[in-house]
Amino acid sequence: MEARHVDTATDGAENLPSNWGRWGQDDQRGTLNLITEETRARAAAEVRTGRAVSLALPIQPTPLISGPFAPSTEDASPVQQVMVYTGSPAMATADVMMVTNHHPRSTHLDALGHIPRDGRVYPGRPLKESVTPVGVRHGSTTAFAAGITTRGVLLDLAVDGPLTSGYAVTSRDFEAAEERQGVRLESGDALVVRCGWSMTPDPDRPMPGMSLDAVRWMHRRGVSIYAGDIGDAHPALDAACPSPLHGVALPMLGMPLIDAAYLDELVAVCAELDRYAFLLTVAPPRIHGLTGVPVNPLAVF
Repeated sequence: MEARHVDTATDGAENLPSNWGRWGQDDQRGTLNLITEETRARAAAEVRTGRAVSLALPIQPTPLISGPFAPSTEDASPVQQVMVYTGSPAMATADVMMVTNHHPRSTHLDALGHIPRDGRVYPGRPLKESVTPVGVRHGSTTAFAAGITTRGVLLDLAVDGPLTSGYAVTSRDFEAAEERQGVRLESGDALVVRCGWSMTPDPDRPMPGMSLDAVRWMHRRGVSIYAGDIGDAHPALDAACPSPLHGVALPMLGMPLIDAAYLDELVAVCAELDRYAFLLTVAPPRIHGLTGVPVNPLAVF
C-alpha cells in the first residue's frame, strides 16, 4: 500500500465524533460501556480449544543505576529494577520496580485522562480538575479495576507485507480486511490492527497510523477498545487533525487504547485456525489514579 493523504476539508474541530454526555457527565468508562453482558457472552462463544496468545511485548528490566530519567528514553528498558535482600537468617529476595507507563517498547493501556482535547478530558472535564500533581481524579486507571473482557477482532492490514512509511489507514482498509478475512466487527468488540511495524519512533521513517476517517469508522461500528502495533498517522498526512487516536478517540470518544501491541504470534494463530475473532481479556494491575498501566492482553481461541 502506498502512502495516502486524507482529505480533511470537512474535518474541522467542530465536526469531530464525540461521546461527551452520551453516558452522563460523570462517566469514566467511555466506550467500555459498549461491552454488555451479551457482548461478553458472544466473546465467550469464540472459545473452542482454549488456546491462548499474548499480545504483549516482552520486557527485560535493567538495573536502576542511571537515575530516574533514563526510562523515558527510547533505548532504555521500560522497567528499571532494584534488588532487595531481606530476612535473616533465612534470606529472601525481592525487588522494587520503576515503570515508565507510556514507553514505546511497553504494551500499555492508556486511561482516558492521558490526553486532553482543548484543555479537557473525556467527557469534557477540565484538565486541571482531572489530573493533579498527586494523581488523576477523573479518567484514570481506576476505571479498569474490573478488567476488560470482550470479543476481539483482528484486522490484518499487513497480509502482503508491512504498510509503507507514512501510510494513513482509512475505513476502506478496515472493510477490505473484513471481507478478505470473512469477519465483521460488532458493537462492543475490541479492534486489533496489525500494520507490520514496531512502535519505535524514527523521524527519518514515519510510521503508518490511523487517520481521522479510521477513527470515525470505529465510532460508527462501536469499537470498545483499540489495540495495535501502530498508533496515529504522521501529522503531515492529516494536518487539520493530528493524532486522531490519541487526540480524538481517547478524549472525545472515551476509547481506551492499548499501545505497542505485539501481534506476530496472534497473526500466525489466526492464519493457522482461519479464525480472526476471539475472546480478549485485559486485566491490568488494580492500581488507581494513573494515566496508564502496562498490560498483558490475552486472546483465547
